[in-house]
Amino acid sequence: MNRIYGLISFFILTSFAAFSGTLSGKVIDKETGEPLIGANIRLDKKGFYDATGLDGSFSIKHLPAGKYQVKISYVAYQTITREISIGKEDVFLSLNLEPDVKQSLNEVVVRASTDKSTENSARFSERKANQLMNIVSGRAIEISPDLTVANLIQRVSGVSIERNSNGDGQYAILRGMDKRYNYTLVNGIKIPSPDNKYRYVPLDIFPSELLGRLEVFKTLTPDLEGDAVGGVVNMVMKDAPNQLEIKGNLAGGYNELFMNRGFISFDASQIQQLSPYELNGSTYSATAKDFPKGTLTLQTKKPIPNIVGGLSIGNRFLQNRLGVILAGSFQNTYRGSNSKFYSSTVYDTEKTSRITSLSERQYSERQERLGLHAKIDFRLNENNKIQWYNAYMNLLNEQLRDTKTTEYSSGGYDPEKGNAGLTFGIRSRVTQQQIFNSTLQGMHQLNEKLKFNWSAVYSTASNQMPDNTSFSVLGKRENFVETKIYPQQSSRRWEHNDDRDLATYLNLTYLSSWKGNPLEISTGGLYRDKQRSNFYNNYVLQPTNPFAVYGKDFNSYDEVNFTVQNPRGTVASALNYDATEKIAAGYLMAKLNTKATQIIGGLRVENTDQGYQMLFPLGELRPSGNQVYTDFLPSLNIKHSLNNSQNLRTSYFRSINRPGFFEIVPGKVVNEEFQERGNPDLQRAVADNVDLRYEYFPNPSDQVMAGIFYKAIKNPIEYTLQVDETRGQDVFYTPGNFGNANNYGFELDAIKYFRNFGIKANYTYTHSSITTKKNIRVRDNAGNLSSIAVNQTRPLYGQSEHIGNFSLLYKNNKTGWDAQLAASYTGERINTVSQFLDNDLWQEAFIQMDFSVEKKLNDRWVIFAKANNLLNTPMRVFIKNTNPVNNNIPDQANSNGKTLIREDYYQRSYLIGIKFKY
Repeated sequence: MNRIYGLISFFILTSFAAFSGTLSGKVIDKETGEPLIGANIRLDKKGFYDATGLDGSFSIKHLPAGKYQVKISYVAYQTITREISIGKEDVFLSLNLEPDVKQSLNEVVVRASTDKSTENSARFSERKANQLMNIVSGRAIEISPDLTVANLIQRVSGVSIERNSNGDGQYAILRGMDKRYNYTLVNGIKIPSPDNKYRYVPLDIFPSELLGRLEVFKTLTPDLEGDAVGGVVNMVMKDAPNQLEIKGNLAGGYNELFMNRGFISFDASQIQQLSPYELNGSTYSATAKDFPKGTLTLQTKKPIPNIVGGLSIGNRFLQNRLGVILAGSFQNTYRGSNSKFYSSTVYDTEKTSRITSLSERQYSERQERLGLHAKIDFRLNENNKIQWYNAYMNLLNEQLRDTKTTEYSSGGYDPEKGNAGLTFGIRSRVTQQQIFNSTLQGMHQLNEKLKFNWSAVYSTASNQMPDNTSFSVLGKRENFVETKIYPQQSSRRWEHNDDRDLATYLNLTYLSSWKGNPLEISTGGLYRDKQRSNFYNNYVLQPTNPFAVYGKDFNSYDEVNFTVQNPRGTVASALNYDATEKIAAGYLMAKLNTKATQIIGGLRVENTDQGYQMLFPLGELRPSGNQVYTDFLPSLNIKHSLNNSQNLRTSYFRSINRPGFFEIVPGKVVNEEFQERGNPDLQRAVADNVDLRYEYFPNPSDQVMAGIFYKAIKNPIEYTLQVDETRGQDVFYTPGNFGNANNYGFELDAIKYFRNFGIKANYTYTHSSITTKKNIRVRDNAGNLSSIAVNQTRPLYGQSEHIGNFSLLYKNNKTGWDAQLAASYTGERINTVSQFLDNDLWQEAFIQMDFSVEKKLNDRWVIFAKANNLLNTPMRVFIKNTNPVNNNIPDQANSNGKTLIREDYYQRSYLIGIKFKY
């Protein structure tokens, strides 16, 4: 028996000894030094193969001793073969692959262009960029859990996002600077905003899968438009591939919110796009028949699964001189939230807000997102190229908000007996936002030293909100039993706005030298003509029988009969206006490259003529007006190469922030929770910006970046709640200039790959300060109540002190698995600026965690899954103090020294699907 065990042990030992050899190595691009991810390494003996990992490395273990033929292949690269011998020692190969060179029938050499969608290409571009920038590569976008650009951009260092009512990201906040301080480009061209009041672009309208990569500029050069204090978002759309490529994807999913409650919808098919005023003229008197009841016809159901799909087709023709790509994305998703909103007021001389009511809201939203992208580029010859780009984005949002409001300020509130006054209400609305951009560009090399490029741009943006309906029913709670009673008034509101941009860009570059060093001198400019129209029309409908009883006289909201209180509608609003903006800009820039240093400096001059015309002024003293000003914006960017892998950058630039189009229009707008008023005296903000950043690229895929920034802002624009000077009791949410503000901080950004694993992490600390007037109430010796204005220093609106991102990546090319776990942290920030001292509304710090995974089935098919908001992170808003009066209100007694104002839960979303590539 012992002899048998000995023989078995001998064979096992000799077998392991025979399989003791290991072949490992790294595969890189011979020209760029970039590691090639996913290259195939196959031995001539069956069963021995591997694929390179995230750092370009591979390893094949337990090889029997002997000689092998090793074949290394990668798409668009020349395949090579090596002969190795495995013995007692391991073998390491450093393999350099060359791009494949094809011969055409006419013997013209055509080389495939570099794939700019890779992680390595993104790192290379960051390293060589003229200014400070961060890039999200096309491949990172593809594996990301994010379906829209708004959610994607939160992965960039120094960027946080502002979310909408269903928890999706909507706007980017860069380096603590509110969305107003940034602008958005598509392929380097500024696009208009569909927003009905402001100029910043909602990023949730863009499907992320249409992007080739996402760039965030954090400093400006003279050839970039100067109205960015926080930074610039540039969406680089997909380019034509080097050969025929067809990509498609289809996925379905669900939001966990509707596993626990129903989805409430209304009959949107009955919505009239135009109001009775628009259909029949200003002298028409509307009747109840002009208002279909589809917006009041409610249905509760389980929604169909979310559907997400995309398709792109691209190729190059005529010996690669002509490139064409067509791409589209469609998303039909059901989202929502369960929300609590506490109304509050500062009473008498109390220092802290007193809660007056609680609105419990259920949002149900269907979003239909469509994106289309087409690009043609044609190289006429070696010196001349033209391209034509078109993009169309459409976001349709059908939203039903169901609300129950409990009144705390009335005498009938008794929590122990279960008594309270109630109001039940709904708001049903459809919002459609559209952006269209068509850009024709030419690039011309006039001679060896002179090159010229131009762009002709036509863009439109629109926002339609027809028949926005609100309706409420009075109710009560007695002995904890809730009932609806009497119908209240209903409002029907139409709003729409349209922007039209015509723009021309011209740039001329002369190549020269200075003391033997290359010198580029550039000059150029732009002219943009913007026209905006804004329309608002509101009707108020009263119940024909205001004493009709729910459950007796009507059983559903669409059974209530109405009469029109204002038959001709209300159009005398600040939201009825035309706006114009003409911008003329020119610049002079020089770029000098020495052996170790690059210097880019120059001056940009921008002239702005911004004006408005109120269409229906109601006693306004300034029904029309305009602002004309010229800004001189110098900048200097210096990049010094400490060695081949390290850069030190420093920069200075001056920039501005113009008022939004509505912000300078006088007159009030009545919203649900506050009144809003424009400010015709609002001035542009001017900022001086300084940056210093150290960059370390140990290899083409890894990086470490550390930087500091400082911004001094003159006349910053912020919204605050202010008492009207002529009507002391009216409080308006209005923009204003508040002296000077400072914003400074530092950023850390690191990427590291280990074979099949990768880590991306960044952290940003931001500190800002601005001083504004706040009110406190006091009583004099006679007992009269009066307000005293005092100064309070606080952070800028929307600025979080701490922002961080951490992503754990896994990629195994051999098994086809690719996964990412991504977490984003956003520190507390001011949500609303109060008129009263120490009563600002703060959004609580939160962590958002998402996950995505792919499994490659073969060379063409991939299955994937995405999960968002894994932690079911709520959005909470609070005041940083308490009032003892609120202790008898739910959720307020044990609030850890804070007064809760808002709490929204969105639940998790899941998506699973399949991808195809040919």
